[in-house]
Amino acid sequence: PFYVLINLFPIEATKQNKMNRSRIRHPPTSMRRILLALLLLLSCNLAVAFQSNAPTTHRTTTTTKSADTKQMQMYVDIQESALRDIGTMDEWATSCGVQRCEGFQLTPTKEQPVLEVGVVTATDLPNGSPVLFVPNAMCLSSRESLQEIGRIEAAEKRLVSAKAAEHVPQFYLFLKILIEFEKGDQSPWFPWFNALPRYYANGSSMTPFCFDCLPPLASSLAMGERIKFIQFFQALRYVDFLSDNVKTSKDLAKWAFAALYTRGFPTPDGDFKIAPMADMFDHSADPEVSLQYDEEGNCVVYSCKDVPAGSPLRLSYGDSTNPTQLFARYGFLDESSEASFCKIMISQPSKQLVDMGYAQNRMLFYKNTGEISQEVWDVLLYQILTSDPNVQDQFYQAHMNGDYQTKQAIHDHYFAQTSVALNNHVNTFLKDLDNLQKKGVGKDVNEHPRLPLIMQHNEFVKQTFLAVQAQLAQYSSSS
Repeated sequence: PFYVLINLFPIEATKQNKMNRSRIRHPPTSMRRILLALLLLLSCNLAVAFQSNAPTTHRTTTTTKSADTKQMQMYVDIQESALRDIGTMDEWATSCGVQRCEGFQLTPTKEQPVLEVGVVTATDLPNGSPVLFVPNAMCLSSRESLQEIGRIEAAEKRLVSAKAAEHVPQFYLFLKILIEFEKGDQSPWFPWFNALPRYYANGSSMTPFCFDCLPPLASSLAMGERIKFIQFFQALRYVDFLSDNVKTSKDLAKWAFAALYTRGFPTPDGDFKIAPMADMFDHSADPEVSLQYDEEGNCVVYSCKDVPAGSPLRLSYGDSTNPTQLFARYGFLDESSEASFCKIMISQPSKQLVDMGYAQNRMLFYKNTGEISQEVWDVLLYQILTSDPNVQDQFYQAHMNGDYQTKQAIHDHYFAQTSVALNNHVNTFLKDLDNLQKKGVGKDVNEHPRLPLIMQHNEFVKQTFLAVQAQLAQYSSSS
């Protein structure tokens, strides 16, 4: 029944204006109802694992414009205060072939400052249970967007010259979102667009003041997202099939960019895809479900452990040891992360430093215990030994050859110097954090709505560093 229901998503590809674009053709409503009823009768005994729940309803807000055909069309209101229409999207997903396990529920996870929606299960889910099926025809793909649109060499050259070549595939999916937005309610994805957030707190949505309130790594990562957005926006000038109103609207481009990078994920085969409804799963460092695509391109989600009724269903969005990266890309703070990067920034680490363990997912401070990963000690000592190249090389060779005894002997000999260096880093960083926090004091949240999240991020980092500071004090007293 999965593959039969896919045909309810009516997309017919045609040629238009010398480019391959999708023209959406809806069958008559009566025919759709008849087809849906027949297919549900056929599939009710075969698709027991996937059942739909009654939708959660939230009020919709859209704007209307007069189309060239002199018919009134609905367009998604992208104002940050616009409400999300979750109920209509839920009904649309069911009619398009999305299938859910019994107990699958969309539920608000946060009401203020804007509505945020996640997924919970009302029934027990054993490990390996099917949770969600989204047919391929509903999914948005960077690879298929490129095939549909065709290469835009001038735009690609603009991105390559801006050192954004690796993001060219995502640019075509960005264009696909804008194409479908311009169709208004004539796009089959309109109900999904109208259920998406309008307000984002990720790096591309931040202001210069936001960057100024963040510590160096967070500021750099967030600013990188903002720069990438600007590169996409500037490349739109080379796209001739979008109206001027669409491709010159910075607010619209920002919304489309945020939707792209906060709802989509890379796939193992090199594609970048968004699966409507599957994009409702929140993140967790200890996820309950995993997402993959089958050979036909359908999105399938399964539980990856036993999940009791009443529990949230969440995915892993990425490396849980780097909550700052998630903060910059997605605009939320992952407080479930047990460890985070120690914030020792080396702009161009040598091969030897990388071999010693210099990486953001290896040089870790642990939030609850204040423990320090071995890589932090190794990298710091290797840098200290720059003044003695012979010992530095001996230390490096011992590390590479697994000579623990020699390596530990060098660590013991230089422990005082390494501890001082690490203490200086922690104390300096804490002082800088205090200065950053002061910048936000007394600011109007209405003028800087992302400031509370930034302050929360900085406080999270501060508590981690305070735990490390206490641990270092214990090391000093015991030695």
